Formats: sequence, C-alpha cells, structure tokens
Amino acid sequence: MSFEKFKRRLASLETSSNCDRGNREESAVKLQQRILEATSHPFIWATRYAKTVNEHWVEEGRPQPYEHFPPHDYIRHIFDLLGEERVHWLEKSRDMMVSWLCVAYLTLEAMKTPSRGVLFQTQKEDKVIRLIDYAKCLYKTQPEWLKEAFPLSKPIDKQADLELSFKNGSYIWGIPGGADQIRSFHPWGYLNDESSFQPEAGDCFNEALSVVRGKIIFNSSAGPSWYADARRDIIRNEED
Repeated sequence: MSFEKFKRRLASLETSSNCDRGNREESAVKLQQRILEATSHPFIWATRYAKTVNEHWVEEGRPQPYEHFPPHDYIRHIFDLLGEERVHWLEKSRDMMVSWLCVAYLTLEAMKTPSRGVLFQTQKEDKVIRLIDYAKCLYKTQPEWLKEAFPLSKPIDKQADLELSFKNGSYIWGIPGGADQIRSFHPWGYLNDESSFQPEAGDCFNEALSVVRGKIIFNSSAGPSWYADARRDIIRNEED
C-alpha cells in the first residue's frame, strides 16, 4: 500500500471512529432525556413505566395481573398534593389504590434521590411486608433501562422482606405498628398505612413529627379511632 493510500485509509478510519463516537454520545443524551422524562413526575412514572399487581385479575376480567396505574384525574391530583405539603392525612376506600399511590410516590423519591430514607409502617409485620412488596413490584416491572439508571444495592431477590435498598444510598424499610418503632430512625419520608387500625397512631404521628425531615403520610379506610377524630378536629375526654 502506497503512503498516500495509507493516509486516505487512516483518514477514513478516523472519520468512521468520530461518527461512531458522535452516535454514542447522541444516544447517551437521548437516553438521559428519556430517563429524566420518565421520572419527572410520579404520575408519568406510575402510569407509563412502573406496574402494580392485581391478585384478582382473572375474576375482574383483566388481561394480565401486572398493569400501569390507570390515568385517572384523581390519581394525578393525589400525586400533585403529595409533592406540595409536608404532612398528609388521606381517607380512602378499598378500590382507590391509595396505598399503592403512596408507596409509588415514596419509592420514586428514594429511587432517584441519593441518601433518601423512607419508612413504611402499619399494624403488623406481615402487612408492612406487603407494602414493601408493592415497592419491589413497582421497581422490578420498570423497563430495564430505568433499572440500570437506578440500580439496587443488591439483587431484589437477595434483599430482606422488610427492605428495598438502592445503590445511591437510599432505602425503604418496613416496621410494624408502635410509636417506639420509629424513634431509632431519622428518615426523609414516612408512610403510616391504615392508621385507623393502629392503637398508637397518635403517638406515631407525634414521633414522626420529631424524626422525619420530609414527607409524613397517614392514610386509612374508615374506622372509629384517633385518626378519624383527628381528621375532624374532635377532642375526646379520657372517659369517652
């Protein structure tokens, strides 16, 4: 090969290499934009990328057990409200998916923000494991490119029943009912689920105000309790 041919060949290889590098950089930029768009709002993430699981999908005539959140207006409104205030008290009925909504909001916050701790609390350990399972379901049903963007600290099947932890230092831990369960933690976010059925819900609220630096979310279906009274500014005597 003559020297001139060699130079032309080298120039061609350099041009090809530059094109490949440019294509890779362009692809990386597009992927980053896609990731930012997917996680820019919990409504977008929950209705387009993450999925819930419905154990009654056959009886309800659903096409499959795993589905995105339905894009209902009230779901968007709840997500918007959760982003606005520090403390939230929500009332719910069984079919509103409020527990799923709260878990989705806090899971996304932990997933995309480094060193953001979250606690889930409800009556008993088996019930709080179920909430952690909600978070794990939402995470593992995402597209692979989102899971690669926000990796876990270890594989999901190697994580404890009461834990979902991320490589960025964030975590979601589950604890059973009781105000004394909260005191050793200082999380960013706290979810108290089915508060009307936790005898110490009022004390849990007071503890959460002391130790939680970010979001405090209580939600429950109907039931006579401190939570029902507090929602309506009812103060009862000890004898009541």
